[in-house]
Amino acid sequence: MKFSTRDRYALRLMVELANHGDALVPLKEISDTQQISLKYLEQIITPLAKAGLVLSVRGAQGGYRLARPETEITAGEILRAVEGELTAIPCLGANMECPRRNQCQTLNFWCGLNDLINQYVDSITLAQLRVKNEPANG
Repeated sequence: MKFSTRDRYALRLMVELANHGDALVPLKEISDTQQISLKYLEQIITPLAKAGLVLSVRGAQGGYRLARPETEITAGEILRAVEGELTAIPCLGANMECPRRNQCQTLNFWCGLNDLINQYVDSITLAQLRVKNEPANG
């Protein structure tokens, strides 16, 4: 499984919002701080808002903030909001019907890897991502 730039930027955007607590943060500020294109952040924030992970306030004093406490938002939720399903291989997707499923001798390996990936990303909270210079699971 390869994570995209969009995935990495979504995590960085959410960490930046967490760094500001309940304050509203304009995307322009996040763009400047994280050195990510404003246009790209605009594309990433939309699915995060639709997933109920961020709230937006329009206007001169507007911006974005987390919809829930950082301890209640997982990396898995963030990644799924911008990517959809997280699967190790395409044939494990919910909408995929693999014609070789019944005779695939490697299926158990891929299912196990898929489970590990999802368990890991679901075990790491946004609060844990904010901790600097320490492994996320440490």
